Amino acid sequence: MMTVEQVVAANKTNVETLFGLTNKAFEGVERLVELNLQVAKAAMNEAAEGAKAALSVKDAQELLALQAGLLQPSAEKAVAYGRHVYDIAATTNAEVGKVAESQMAEFQKKFLAGVDTAIKNAPAGTESAVSLVKSAIAAANNAYESVQKAAKQAADIADANFQAVTNTAVKASQTATKTKRG
Repeated sequence: MMTVEQVVAANKTNVETLFGLTNKAFEGVERLVELNLQVAKAAMNEAAEGAKAALSVKDAQELLALQAGLLQPSAEKAVAYGRHVYDIAATTNAEVGKVAESQMAEFQKKFLAGVDTAIKNAPAGTESAVSLVKSAIAAANNAYESVQKAAKQAADIADANFQAVTNTAVKASQTATKTKRG
């Protein structure tokens, strides 16, 4: 049974963890807001430059060349923006994951300490039940580790796929722009 001090310490740890996770989430939101402000500012400047360039065009040929010249950078910037958003989300998720793993490790440590105490105080003749509990705990830990490894592999595969898709999109945009110009 937990003492009052242990309950207070556990609650304090939980509150600290909650505020830590909240701060990580706010950091991610701040980075997204900063990115969006940078993108909006750059888009406004580019729109002004594009308008000035369009006003100085002398014929349709020049207009088509200007339009083709504006399309490729826009596509590349959209892909770059997507990469930045993805990186911010992945970083925030990784930081939250570290906190969760740390908390889970601490919980496991405390749980196993409690089980060890219970096993030491188990009455004589309960060795088979104790062995069963130890086996169940070992199996649960192995299953948890397997799920963690599978989740990490899935995240790595998703990241590789995201990078491949964005690279393909940039190449397709470059090819399409070259085709229009040629």
